[in-house]
Amino acid sequence: MTVRQLRAFLAVAQTLSFAQACERLHLSQSALSLAIKSLEERLGGRLFTRTTRSVRLTPEGEALLPLARRLLADWADAERALQRRFAVQQGEVSLAAMPSFAGNLLPPVLRRFREQHPNIRIRVHDVINERVIDMVQARRVEIGIAFEPAESVPLLFTPLYRDRFVAVVPADDALAETDATDWAALLQRPFIALQAPSAVRAMLEARLAEHGRTLPVEIESHQLATVGRMVACGLGVSAVPALCARQMHELGARCIALREPIIERNVGLLTGNDERSSAVNAFCATLQAAVGEFDLPV
Repeated sequence: MTVRQLRAFLAVAQTLSFAQACERLHLSQSALSLAIKSLEERLGGRLFTRTTRSVRLTPEGEALLPLARRLLADWADAERALQRRFAVQQGEVSLAAMPSFAGNLLPPVLRRFREQHPNIRIRVHDVINERVIDMVQARRVEIGIAFEPAESVPLLFTPLYRDRFVAVVPADDALAETDATDWAALLQRPFIALQAPSAVRAMLEARLAEHGRTLPVEIESHQLATVGRMVACGLGVSAVPALCARQMHELGARCIALREPIIERNVGLLTGNDERSSAVNAFCATLQAAVGEFDLPV
């Protein structure tokens, strides 16, 4: 069966008139009759009973009618989906981003992208690093923005920049008057950390363990914003990706360079092996251009 044959069948079945079906499809009587005849020959029997005065569906035609409607609807959906993938003027971009990125760099990138492509819909999932990876692998989103995953993760990773961790201290702490500190000095104060299984928490603990240190966590939270507010209120100190420095300052805390050891990791795009749509390619291009222009940590 061809789409042309199914459209011819559906037009006649709905109008019960070959003349009206011809007008609807902009076909000649002979072309319509040929399409119906070819379909009947293909299926092995008559779909209509025709007299000089009326056209009626046979039982087989009645059985085909709902199937034809569903097949044509599925075809139309597939056609629209492919058109959206090829047209940057429309479509949808679905992405997941870890909170440090979603709450800081992503909003200005989205604003720039929307100015360039106002008809493309955007769905953003602000989730922890591990969830970003899971969502890209499960194809729930087309793009992920996260720390570079382990080599065993079967995703394509495109580095955007290298983020370095900084110390977060209360504004009235003595460390806030300095340009930098080391982990030995920072860990003399109560430490506020993101709750496991946060990638930030795991990364800090692993790197400090390499240098014979442990992370003396006294307070935990799921959200970076909550961590920042707790530090600002004098409950302790923390360490966050440098991309979060502006957010921490807005919350009332202060960020300073953190050394001995320096802890840093690549942040980039995560995608599957499927061919990307034009809308997704356009967003990735906007994001990569923004990274090259914005004042990002190195």
